[in-house]
Amino acid sequence: MDRLKILVVDDESRMRKLVRDFLVKSNFEVLEAADGEEAVEIFFNQKDIALIVLDVMMPKMDGWQVCREIRNYSKIPIIMLTAKSDERDELQGFQLGVDEYISKPFSPKILVARIEAILRRTNQLNRDEIISCGGISIDKAAHQVLIDGKPVELSYKEFELLTYFIENKGIALSREKILNNVWNYDYFGDARTIDTHVKKLRSKMGEKGDMIKTIWGMGYKLEEE
Repeated sequence: MDRLKILVVDDESRMRKLVRDFLVKSNFEVLEAADGEEAVEIFFNQKDIALIVLDVMMPKMDGWQVCREIRNYSKIPIIMLTAKSDERDELQGFQLGVDEYISKPFSPKILVARIEAILRRTNQLNRDEIISCGGISIDKAAHQVLIDGKPVELSYKEFELLTYFIENKGIALSREKILNNVWNYDYFGDARTIDTHVKKLRSKMGEKGDMIKTIWGMGYKLEEE
């Protein structure tokens, strides 16, 4: 699959480099703009940009103006970055059609996760959308789980947890590793919360719940029956 293009707009070169480095590691192509006018110019010259990461406070043309200009022509996903955490700014962003609103400082890993989630939602990111193992089928785009052909209702975290187990079947996963991947590096509570989620997940999976093995003192592993 061709790499999707992300336009990163920020007047701080250090911030652009930070975001670019993480996006490139995740196999995205990155375009950069140092101000609002340059961003609009790049947007109209490059017809295949998948998403825009847009800072609010910039010279020449601020993020709000850029967003208004682009929204006149396109519904391309836009993530706004701002140093402010003012609710009015956030509301203004959503009224202008912003898809996500992230306050600085932020975790680049969280930003990448948000970008990938938006691209999946808009059907631009289709990486192994349907995965299966031992009678369990997961449709990531539709957020649906089938066990032996029958739908199973899972919470968001249970769905993410089962998906992670299947994508790493046969591999022993520590609680820390599960937290880092399923909770997107943004969870600082007791790692034992995983045990609670696994217990509920096993219960909903019925007999297939036995596929999730406990590795005592470490974590869990999913094994195909």
